[in-house]
Amino acid sequence: MGDLVNQLRRELDRYSPGGKLPSSRALVERFRVSPVTVSRALAQLAAEGLVVTRPGAGAFRARPRPEAAAAGDTSWQEVALSADSAAELVPRSVDASGVLVSLAAPASGVIEFNGGYLHPSLQPERAMAAALSRAGRRPGAWGRPPVEGLPELREWFARSIGGPGGGVTAAEVLVTSGGQSALATALRALAPPGAPVLVESPTYPGMLAIARAAGLRPVPVPVDADGVRPSLLADAFRATGARVFVCQPLFQNPTGAVLAPERRGEVLRIARAAGAFVVEDDFVRRLVHEDAAELPRPLAADDPDGVVVHVGSLTKATSPSFRVSALAARGPVLERLRAIQVVDTFFVPRPLQEAALELVGSPAWPRHLRTLSAELKVRRDTMTAALRLGLPELALPHIPSGGYHLWLRLPDGTDEVALVAAALRAGVAITPGRPYFSAEPPAGHVRLSFAAVSGTGEITEGVRRLRTACDEVLPSKTARRRPPTAANLPA
Repeated sequence: MGDLVNQLRRELDRYSPGGKLPSSRALVERFRVSPVTVSRALAQLAAEGLVVTRPGAGAFRARPRPEAAAAGDTSWQEVALSADSAAELVPRSVDASGVLVSLAAPASGVIEFNGGYLHPSLQPERAMAAALSRAGRRPGAWGRPPVEGLPELREWFARSIGGPGGGVTAAEVLVTSGGQSALATALRALAPPGAPVLVESPTYPGMLAIARAAGLRPVPVPVDADGVRPSLLADAFRATGARVFVCQPLFQNPTGAVLAPERRGEVLRIARAAGAFVVEDDFVRRLVHEDAAELPRPLAADDPDGVVVHVGSLTKATSPSFRVSALAARGPVLERLRAIQVVDTFFVPRPLQEAALELVGSPAWPRHLRTLSAELKVRRDTMTAALRLGLPELALPHIPSGGYHLWLRLPDGTDEVALVAAALRAGVAITPGRPYFSAEPPAGHVRLSFAAVSGTGEITEGVRRLRTACDEVLPSKTARRRPPTAANLPA
């Protein structure tokens, strides 16, 4: 579409203001593109103010815009915002850089090892389209839903969290607009501005951004191959007086660790003794790999005392735009969560909730999950083998059996920022490790996603390009000969 937009933009001078452009049919025939491409190109030009479209009449060159008003003086905001921060115990900062790394689309030709979502080829696009179409025909589909969410969807989430035994009920579930929104609601409900909040180290940068934007103080608690370390968690509660701990017990981001069975009850016991909540971010339960053992239940399923506030989402297993998730909690905190969500967003749009019900209730849903499970294992194995052969200097301490990425430690002395920049010059986008730490990191790291690329061929080529970047940046003591050719790397 971009080429068509540029061509039409260049040709606009041929038409006087208000002059009519060729019809869509003529543009389709001339440029040999689809009607959808033409429609999108004209919509882009209309959004830029260059074209005006009139239903039934066609597209016309827009008339010149009036001269822009003189720019205002916004320098007063520096004083206002600084004064606001100075009055707080912990100044708020809104830094989206750690989140934007996985949201920004790389330039054309750059291999996307930094993506946080499934490649379109892995998304259930047909099933989602069919679900949305059926949902739109449901009686009342465009009406106002209950603020807590549709009862049937709350029931489905309750079963998926608590299991068939009823460990979680529909009355304890709120439907929310994506996991990020649910985490923001949870932190606002559980901790006042200025309070400490315990977080895993390393952890998801988006959660750190939420905490800091709310004026909270993230305090790191290290994780190892078995998840968060309970003794250090207890120490952190005692030292800080924190009343919230945020964790990802299953396929933790970025390490991929799963909280060990013997630590699950201990974490809940420690939090309960501290009078604290555990926010369980169960973000990739549906991205399990084909070779994984039976998954542990969510912490919320084994929590009768209301210690856990659970966050679960459909987004990672579907599409970045399919933003349907759930908050589950029991006890008085549920009403506070509900109140904050109502104030912030009113409710999740009903058509999207209806589409979610249609999707998860269709035969296509379990088929999609099985296909995804098999494909993620193939991609993980391909990336692991390519890294071991082509980049043995990068330590891979843990190979996860779920999720969509690998977490690698860089050789001591490596300039992480320089490596990320060199990789981009070589044609591969990678995620730096620094944003995953709320304090000084113990070493340099990078995170490589294998789900956002088109397939195993791109994985192999991406590792080859990363080899080029490493040869440029890695300390001389870790230098090695050039890697094998792409033909010798695993397919």
